[in-house]
This record gives sequence, structure tokens and C-alpha cells, in this order.
Amino acid sequence: MDDVPFSFSGSLVTNSMSTSFTLSSDGTRIAYTSVGDASRPAILLIHGWAQQFICWQPLMEKLQDQFHLVAMDLRGHGASDKPEDEAAYTDTGLWADDVKAVTDAAGLDRPVLVGWSYGARVIGAYLAVNGDTDLAGIALAGGVLAIGAAREDWMVGAASPGLDRDLYTDDVPRRLAATARFVEACTAEPIDRATYAALVGANMLCPAHVRRALFRADVDLRPVFEKLRCPGLVIHGIRDEVVTASTGQAAASYMTNGEYLPYEGVGHAPFLETPDRFAEDLAQFVTASQRSDR
Repeated sequence: MDDVPFSFSGSLVTNSMSTSFTLSSDGTRIAYTSVGDASRPAILLIHGWAQQFICWQPLMEKLQDQFHLVAMDLRGHGASDKPEDEAAYTDTGLWADDVKAVTDAAGLDRPVLVGWSYGARVIGAYLAVNGDTDLAGIALAGGVLAIGAAREDWMVGAASPGLDRDLYTDDVPRRLAATARFVEACTAEPIDRATYAALVGANMLCPAHVRRALFRADVDLRPVFEKLRCPGLVIHGIRDEVVTASTGQAAASYMTNGEYLPYEGVGHAPFLETPDRFAEDLAQFVTASQRSDR
């Protein structure tokens, strides 16, 4: 398949997208951006560490005529509130409550949760607290399998953010330079200048204290994935230098109904690097999941 990497040239947000806010259980305001007819099958997009909803723009544009898509800004990111207390980012219950607050506010019925990188940790938190009864399925893109002391060496890519201390410094010039390096490492091949600049800017909306807190918890997602009974899809770039492809393969193996789709020649951001393929694979998964007899 000929698949041209997405470009953010032009408007970052199409006119059909709308951003709203809802409150989580601790009063943190969570931003979420929606597109598509609310009567269609629902997809909740959950971005990764230091990212923002705009990373999902190509997917939202490609699938808005088929699905109701909602992309949340995680607490501490984008337009969402950024609490100072470290516990606001280490409490599994709060992550679960954030997802629940958005699904309720957006009126999502049996959504498929899609998590990029750290987004897998957020999905795992939801599953740990709420189970999968209200979900049609989950999909991971370059998803983590553990953080903190629970993470094993084979899960860690050479460009893992945990290996660059400058990503966490309060020194803004150093943090900006490190962020630029990290964004560059997220794709196997260089992306266009406009997209690269937009992603660096979005990453810089996540302050140093949030970045530090996000990896302070010790979380192993394998037990919650072992309990998963709804369909699971794991898409992972073979050339991922942030989270190893072995991590994605392992994640799928823990799921009762898990499918692993390796993308050759692709890095940590398959929905940006091969947007047409990713959109097609996700659309097929969502449609099948919504039809499955639970």
C-alpha cells in the first residue's frame, strides 16, 4: 500500500472538530476534542507521554465519516489542568476517573479505547478500576507494558524518554532541545517540518513537574491485560526506538482475544507514519468489535 505520511501543513484543527471540558473526580478539568456523528460507533483516543490530542488529527480526519471520535488531553497535558501534586499522576484511580469522565461527558456507548505509548497505562488504569464490561475493545499503538520498577530492560527502546534527563529539567532551553530530539526519535523516517514543529510545540505544553511525575508510579499492565475479555488490537512499529516491538507482541499475547499487527519500516507513531494503513486497520477492528457478541 502506498501510504504518505501525514502533514500538519495548514490548519491544525478542522472546522468540524470541537473542544469541550469535563471535570474528573478530583476536580481536574479534562479537555476533549470531538468529531463525527455521535450516533456512530465510538472511539476514544488517548495520547502518550508529553503529547496532546493533535497527534491524532490524521486519524480523526480520515475516520470522521465512519465513527464518532473523541481525543482527550491527559491531565497535565495540552488544554487540560496541570495539578502540582505528584499524587495527581501516580494514582491509578484518577486516570480511570479521567477516562470515565470523558466517556460520560461525550456520551460514548461501548467505545473502543485507543492508546498510544503511555496511553496504554491510562487504559490499563481504566481496566483495573472498571473492567471491560462497558468497552467494545481496546487498541494500542506503541503501547507501554509497564512503568517504573515494573518495567523490564527488554521493553525499553534506545530513545525511551526515561533515558534523557533533560526531558525533565526545569531549564526550558535544555528541555526544549531534549523534546525536539524525542519527537524526532518517534518516527523511523523524518517527518515534514510543519508536523514536526506542531508536535514539539504540543509536547512543550506538558511542564517538567508533570513529566517527572508520570513515571514515578510502579505499574505492571500484564495482570489487567490477562483479565481482558473484549477484543484487543496491538499495532507496533518494528523500528520503534521508544518502546520495543517485543513489548507490543508481549502485550497482545497476554490478551485472551488479542491480535498483534507489526508494521515493518515504522517507528513509534504508526498513525502518523502510515496513516492510511493505520486508519484501515483500526476501522476494521472497531467495526468487528462493535458487532461481536459479548
